[in-house]
Amino acid sequence: MQGTAVAPLLMLPGLLCDARMFAAQRDRFPNAVAIDGFGEVDDLVKMARIALDAAPPRISLLGHSMGGRVALEMMRLAPDRIERLALVSTGVHERRPGEAPKRHALLQLGRTWGAETLVDHWLPGMVAPDRADDMALIGPLHEMCVDAGVDTFAAQIAALLGRPEVASLLPTIRCPTLVMVGTEDAWSPPAQHEQIAAAIPGAGLRVIPGAGHMLPAEAPDAVNDAIADWLALRPYTDPVSDR
Repeated sequence: MQGTAVAPLLMLPGLLCDARMFAAQRDRFPNAVAIDGFGEVDDLVKMARIALDAAPPRISLLGHSMGGRVALEMMRLAPDRIERLALVSTGVHERRPGEAPKRHALLQLGRTWGAETLVDHWLPGMVAPDRADDMALIGPLHEMCVDAGVDTFAAQIAALLGRPEVASLLPTIRCPTLVMVGTEDAWSPPAQHEQIAAAIPGAGLRVIPGAGHMLPAEAPDAVNDAIADWLALRPYTDPVSDR
């Protein structure tokens, strides 16, 4: 973007995750900032306000998983502050039948047996099947999620189960938007992201081969290249309908 400074990159992590999720992105983009988890906050709108309070006046905003939903709440609250938006491994659907019992069953497992057992059951399904035994990947992710703890899991699933309707927000977004997902994401699959990208005017879709839900850690080079391309896009100064 010749002659125009790009708004600082702010990254939002997902459920049980913190700034460690974006270690590779922070190496590639050293001026980027990652919110270091949302702790025991049990409301997505509250998370959005926390992130806005910590952010510079204008931002390039990337949200991963639950962080994507937080990013959309930030867009709803302060669209004028968001120069560009990236939604990674996320969703916009409302609560689905059977979702609450599944989340609460995991919570009960954690309450009974501790955070390690909870993460042992939850984490393997969050990566591509052929990476589930890759300890170079799984080890750091496991440590990060266990460090978050059961109380954080409880608060954050309450936030997710109480999520606001957001699908109607998508057609109102008027900034360069990247939607990104891994081909092996079983939790938020590519078809879901195709629908998100189709609903946002001018959005681009990037599907990363061989990666699951923990995309920033599983495919850091491909994710970083996609981020670089997105940061190079010219901010919208005219209506999308006229582009």
